Amino acid sequence: MAKLALVYGMRLLPEEDLSEVKDATVVLKNGKSARVTMHLIEGSKEEIENTFRQSIEAFFEMYPEI
Repeated sequence: MAKLALVYGMRLLPEEDLSEVKDATVVLKNGKSARVTMHLIEGSKEEIENTFRQSIEAFFEMYPEI
């Protein structure tokens, strides 16, 4: 199996300051671009951490061949 790269970004902002979240774009070596879906998790520090862990586990469950 090829070596993989996980692309992600995080930024913590006051919830009331957030207006919208848009997809990000990565550019591949072959010149094509790919969209990266951004996710929003709101709550306390503990709620965000728990939801993030669950999200990561669910993400990798979608790829059982890895």
